[in-house]
Amino acid sequence: MELQGKIIAALPERSGVSARGEWKVQEFVLETVDSQYPRKMVFDVFGAERLQRFNIQVGQTVTVAFDIDAREYNGRWYNSIRAFDVRQVDLSQPAPVAAPVSSAPVSAPVSAPVSDSQASTLNSQPSNDDLADSPDNLPF
Repeated sequence: MELQGKIIAALPERSGVSARGEWKVQEFVLETVDSQYPRKMVFDVFGAERLQRFNIQVGQTVTVAFDIDAREYNGRWYNSIRAFDVRQVDLSQPAPVAAPVSSAPVSAPVSAPVSDSQASTLNSQPSNDDLADSPDNLPF
């Protein structure tokens, strides 16, 4: 998965020694910038070489590629969001513009000719009486 946002906090680096040798991990807080209601996410970067290569600084706008995993400890479950790639976003490049979402009803493709009988079937809407007899008549 990927998410783009601004780094708003860098938590202290932690390190230790395991059976495989020394390890380092650091957590960062990312705030999304592309929506009306910004969201925050804490992710970690594991490994001294990745921390050095990514060189994440507070205030940078980045795209984070990450994996989500969960594990159980003493009957409680904990999420882990681990980044495997962090790229700085070039703000001088314009952001890609998403195509507008159309609220028009779905119709037959333009390239396919539609006969009169097909057109009447496509344009007919089920009545409320037809829906009342339907087994999956849901109120929403």
